[in-house]
Amino acid sequence: RAVNPMLVLKLLSEESMYVYQMIQELKKRGHSDYTSSFLYPVLYRLQKQGYVSEGEKIISEDNRVRSYYKITDGGLNHLNQLISEYKEMLNSVDLILNYNKEDK
Repeated sequence: RAVNPMLVLKLLSEESMYVYQMIQELKKRGHSDYTSSFLYPVLYRLQKQGYVSEGEKIISEDNRVRSYYKITDGGLNHLNQLISEYKEMLNSVDLILNYNKEDK
């Protein structure tokens, strides 16, 4: 599975954010190694699934409308499930990469 929905839900579990803010936060946390310019489709999908809702809209000082998104209770549950599945997958990949036939 793609990790973008999990990362978006993780950010929104901490605070409501607008899209550009999420992009900047992903860059910062990923030391610029992780970027995603496809957050709108991810957000719309998460919103359609009921995991994210659109919150308040604020007009910035430069007259841009910023739509803030927030995670729902269902989104928090889904995030926990995604994290659990992701950790299981990482563990399996680690076992495969470190497999030694002589250790049988």
